Amino acid sequence: MSNFTSPRGLISHKPINLDDTVQVYELLLFYVIIKKRNFVRGGTMKQVLILFFTAFLTVFLVTAESYAETDQCYAALQQGKLDDAIKICTQQIAQVVKGPGVARSYLYRGLAYQAKGQLDLAITDFDQAIKLNPKYAEAYNNRGNTYVLQGKPDQGIAEFNRAIKLSPKYDRAYFNRGVAYQAKDEFSKAIADYNKVIELNPNLYQAYFYRGIANVAQANFEEGIKDFTKTLELNPGHISAYQNRGDAYLLIGQSDKAMSDFSKIIELNPKYEEAYNNRGVVLLSKNQYDLAIADFSKAIELNPKYESAYKNRGAAYQSKNQFKQAITDYKKAIELNPSDGAAYYNMACVYSVQKDINESCTWLEKAISNGYNKWEQLKKDPDLSNIRESACYKKLTQDK
Repeated sequence: MSNFTSPRGLISHKPINLDDTVQVYELLLFYVIIKKRNFVRGGTMKQVLILFFTAFLTVFLVTAESYAETDQCYAALQQGKLDDAIKICTQQIAQVVKGPGVARSYLYRGLAYQAKGQLDLAITDFDQAIKLNPKYAEAYNNRGNTYVLQGKPDQGIAEFNRAIKLSPKYDRAYFNRGVAYQAKDEFSKAIADYNKVIELNPNLYQAYFYRGIANVAQANFEEGIKDFTKTLELNPGHISAYQNRGDAYLLIGQSDKAMSDFSKIIELNPKYEEAYNNRGVVLLSKNQYDLAIADFSKAIELNPKYESAYKNRGAAYQSKNQFKQAITDYKKAIELNPSDGAAYYNMACVYSVQKDINESCTWLEKAISNGYNKWEQLKKDPDLSNIRESACYKKLTQDK
């Protein structure tokens, strides 16, 4: 049986864009974890960071303090005018040598540099803010964020610890420390921090959402589903919560509920290609091949470089014995991702079904060379029954 790509159990949303219903400080976790899991299919760190600071910027800034010397810089940050913010803050720093006002100016300028992806400059400014005010919890928090973005989660955790020590009810610092732990795959510690966030701020839906992701990562699917459901209770338009809940439903065999979630995503955002792909996977598992092909085709229309959708559509065509179309899609999937052993395996299967022994063995060898190692499936797969007595098959599977 050919391999099709089931929805991913972790972070299965697409890279963030302005149409997504995601609050600003979620973007930090999205960037860190998506990048770590090689999930970005577009969008640079700079683009993600700019979005990070333009959606709802006040989440990461200190609470709306009204200080005359920093109002203009703060306002520029809120509006996403990063260069203006840097210019204004620099002027403020030049005018005021020391005091709480200049520490805030360094903080805000650091945030602007962070949003522009100039992380070293951001660190320098947070350093200055802390030097001027060693008890400035927000500066430690944002310096921690910057370390995490630099791929230094342990240094980030140390900064969040300092922020929490200074301000034990600082929910953002607990949240960000959870982010850092999650980036290290330390899910239990991440969950503990999200629990604390929820204790401090029970209506902060982001904490439920990321706790759900951590629960699913630990195979606590039911708990993850509860968290995604709570996220949706607090924010009914949260597409990624529907996506991840749908994935979790699939993982526990509740395909109808998964289908409902993927369909809801399409209702909310008809251009969300992964929802079509994932709904197609459910339809394929139900042997509804024509409907599955329609969904995979829509995903490809929206994203012509969507390798998994080609592979999945190929599997649907193969299930209908439309081998020519299946081969075309598998080859396109391989073109887009030459190291995907499963796509080569699918090619071996489709040629074996057609009793083309030599061609099937050639593709099977390529599959194994590209990391395909599901030996039990390989030995039992009925699609490969026509080549099992061949010398090439026996050689490839010897001692496996």
